[in-house]
Amino acid sequence: MPSPSPVHTHPEPGSVAPPLPLLYRLLRRPIRTALERHFRLTIEGAEHLPPQGPYIVAANHHNYLDGVVLAVAVTPPISFLVMPRVWRATPLHPFLHRNIGSIPLALERPDVGAVRRALTVLERGGVIGIFPEGPFSVRGRLEAGLPGVALLALRSGVPVVPAAIHGTYQALVARRFYVPRRHPITVRFGAPRIFTREMNGGPRGARAAATDRIMSDIAELLP
Repeated sequence: MPSPSPVHTHPEPGSVAPPLPLLYRLLRRPIRTALERHFRLTIEGAEHLPPQGPYIVAANHHNYLDGVVLAVAVTPPISFLVMPRVWRATPLHPFLHRNIGSIPLALERPDVGAVRRALTVLERGGVIGIFPEGPFSVRGRLEAGLPGVALLALRSGVPVVPAAIHGTYQALVARRFYVPRRHPITVRFGAPRIFTREMNGGPRGARAAATDRIMSDIAELLP
């Protein structure tokens, strides 16, 4: 089976870079300042991030802090694929997610609508954020990946940037009311790859191979 292609140059950007949603603009700077001050946020491998979309960021997932960290570490706005319990975590969450461009994702069945919305974001030059493990990892380690990220990567043909987040699990494990303790947080980005439909094994084999490669890329970035 041919290997997915690493990307050594910036991909061709979308025709028009999406603007930052208002809520994104209002929240990102103070949140980044708080993360740097209280959690010693460190961003590594930023040179691997294309200057603008379209591309996909695929990261490991422990809790809600992961999305916050990625949103301040990546310059273009990220449209995250968000599962139902996160979308409705509090009465405020649906308003928040709608106004920062998140995409609700049903887990009980293949969500064709969510896939179409994500592909539309990419077609418009945007950035999609996805946590391939699906639900939070409750054991503090990388779990097996689900095929959604590979489906998007193969259908869109855009680069996938792996990201490894360390410290968010330790900041929130066994904490009441989801208030994090102070703990250093690091996000490390790896070299992007492009996955093509020409990979051997048919559609199912291509999705499995791309999923395995993306999860391996994330694992290699973890401490």
